Amino acid sequence: MTQAAAKLRIFGICGRSGQGKTTLIEALLPWFQARGQVVNVVKHSHHSIDLEPPGKDSARFRAAGAGEVLIASPYRYAIVRELHDAPEPPLADLIARLGPADLTLVEGFTRETLPRLEVVRPGEGRDPLYRTDTAILAIATDDAPRLHDAPNVPLLPLADIAGIGEFICKTVGLSL
Repeated sequence: MTQAAAKLRIFGICGRSGQGKTTLIEALLPWFQARGQVVNVVKHSHHSIDLEPPGKDSARFRAAGAGEVLIASPYRYAIVRELHDAPEPPLADLIARLGPADLTLVEGFTRETLPRLEVVRPGEGRDPLYRTDTAILAIATDDAPRLHDAPNVPLLPLADIAGIGEFICKTVGLSL
């Protein structure tokens, strides 16, 4: 089954820096895997991404003008594309490049329209996104009582990986 043939199930995890988005996704992946689900992850970064040390062959090919460089080993492969001042590709184009999966989790890309939950840790003192983003469907938090101004969406305990995983499955129509 190709990803184009399958129903694309995409779910976003958002939140301010340091709230635990990556840690949550890292905990969710084995939960999905234990249920036989293949999950891809797309992570957005606002920083430059260096995947190989300067001076290595693949970095030299990019510096010499290659549009894309694929580096492969018996353990993994990666494709690096230089944008050369071209606009960042839309999320849909990036997801289309991935292999088949039952679900794609997206960290970041908060300007994209997709179902998502926000990770909020009130003790970290960061302004949550839910105050301005009405598209957030749920909040995963370690301190629900402190979220007195939260919208009328489910407040999921951040440590309840099964509950969060089940919420994601229900939201995207993925049966386990």
